[in-house]
Amino acid sequence: MAEPESTVVNTNVKQKDPSEALVIAVTTRAIFNLEEEHKLYLEKGKEEYTRHQQANQDKPLPPGTAFAFIKAAQYVNEKILESNPAEKDLFDIVVLSNNSPESGVRIINSAKHYGLEISKFCFVSDEDSTQYLKSHGVKLFLSADRIDVCNALRRGVSAALVFQQEVQAPSTPLRVVFDGDAVLFSNETDQVFQEQGLEGAVQYEQAMEAVPMGEGPLKAFAMRLGKIRKKFSQEKSPIRTYMVTARSGRDMGVRAIKTLRAWGLAIDEAFFMDGAPKGPILAQIQPHIFFDDGLHNIQGAQDVGVPSAWVP
Repeated sequence: MAEPESTVVNTNVKQKDPSEALVIAVTTRAIFNLEEEHKLYLEKGKEEYTRHQQANQDKPLPPGTAFAFIKAAQYVNEKILESNPAEKDLFDIVVLSNNSPESGVRIINSAKHYGLEISKFCFVSDEDSTQYLKSHGVKLFLSADRIDVCNALRRGVSAALVFQQEVQAPSTPLRVVFDGDAVLFSNETDQVFQEQGLEGAVQYEQAMEAVPMGEGPLKAFAMRLGKIRKKFSQEKSPIRTYMVTARSGRDMGVRAIKTLRAWGLAIDEAFFMDGAPKGPILAQIQPHIFFDDGLHNIQGAQDVGVPSAWVP
């Protein structure tokens, strides 16, 4: 495997063991708001973009959509190390960037400015930077580029597309919301619904009630998150997880709950929306990130200021 062109290890941060940590890779456009710079890059090219980034290298970039999520993960690490300073099962944040190391100085300086615990900055010149995810042991990849996300999912890495939006940074603990079908679970029931309508899907679910659903693209990440979550009692946990699904609780909730139980995945709260909009409940939960495969649900979440990530 080719090595990334340049990996900068952040010596200000205690390095984690990637074989034991929950490694999250974020692109620079997911963690910082680089919309203006990206526009410059598309319109004027790489050289002009690099010149701009070098000229502004001491000017911190504004926070992006995944920023609050990364900050909250850092808070969880602090709580874990308070109770056990030798613990290795921690969040480990890696930044994956298509910037050159020259234009990447601003990224590093911005992370330092905000006190972000990012262990490594990988500056990759290849078109497809997702080939480096497995070698870093990445369990979740967040990007603002759809092709990157699709490539990561094809490589078997939990991944989601982050849309740039103004985010109100919610307070701790870390709150993560998952959709059910095609996110935590496979899309088998969705397919039955497409072919046979709601009645067919309900009948299918009832017939399959005792059979756990297949795994969806974010199951692996949810399981690793659950493993960290189990270190704490429910009252003291710095992590809260939620499932907000379009399923109805009466007809299609039982199989979802039984599947989570079969996986050993504890979710703090589950909401069965029966097709109702998810925005109002998300506004109440105020998650640091919300994962869904439906763009209308992502739009509804953005409308109430909730940081959202689409699982294509």
